Amino acid sequence: MSTLPPAERLARWSLATGITVLLLKGIAWRLTGSVALLSDALESIVNVVASFAMLLAVRIAHLPADNNHPYGHGKAEYISAVLEGALIAVAAVLSIYAAWERLFHPRALEGLGAGVAVSLVATALNGLLAWRLIVAGRKHRSPALTADGHHILSDVITSTGVLAGIGLARATGWWRLDPLLACLVAVNILWMGWKLVRHSIGGLMDEVLDTAEVTRARAVAERVAHEGGAVAIESFRMRRTGTSAQCDMILIVPGVMEVQAAHAICDRIEEALRAEDSDLGVMVHVEPSPVASRSSV
Repeated sequence: MSTLPPAERLARWSLATGITVLLLKGIAWRLTGSVALLSDALESIVNVVASFAMLLAVRIAHLPADNNHPYGHGKAEYISAVLEGALIAVAAVLSIYAAWERLFHPRALEGLGAGVAVSLVATALNGLLAWRLIVAGRKHRSPALTADGHHILSDVITSTGVLAGIGLARATGWWRLDPLLACLVAVNILWMGWKLVRHSIGGLMDEVLDTAEVTRARAVAERVAHEGGAVAIESFRMRRTGTSAQCDMILIVPGVMEVQAAHAICDRIEEALRAEDSDLGVMVHVEPSPVASRSSV
């Protein structure tokens, strides 16, 4: 059995599948001469580069914390996700560039039967990979896997639109649909790239986690603190650091509480929060309350 982390195994599969899909789409383009299929193949080149970047990012992200990176290397995945968003934009620009001349000088396509069949196989492979990456990215809270999944999903959407457009162009004889559709799909690719970059920059800037997740975690901490005899929890904060999250808070305890008792409450809070999220890093700072008697949290 492989000892590689699940994220790295998927990253390797993504790279291998990307290379296979690129070859298939290149064959489909050569068979048909379709500029839309050429644009589709150009995006697959970006997919291969992005998958390689994701593999490196996942490896770095799973390195243990060290003196220079005491919080670990998880944010390396956000860098990969930003790169993927940027590469999606490059793919969109290349698609428009390839389609522009054909938009004004359309021509009939040949070898559509074989070319479309090859492209359908490539699209099916991409669709399966995108689904696996998105599901695994959410499960393992991996920004790089999730970004690569959405990136490949955009490729699936592109390919589906291209094939539909080619079929319509063949049925109607209006071959200008080939480059026109390539341009329209490129706009959709740009939108998906922007969303990826926006999410990743939020992670790099320590944007707050989902409000519901923070509220749920705070409720757990307050319940445990109340049961232990603490006064209140203040300055409760959470942030995402790549594949894991960090949580810190101030625990207010009665001024007469012994250090050992306060420390025990901190331990129970950490245990309760990590029961919800095993990768969560928890930091609790204890401060005494001027009120010595027990109060509800």
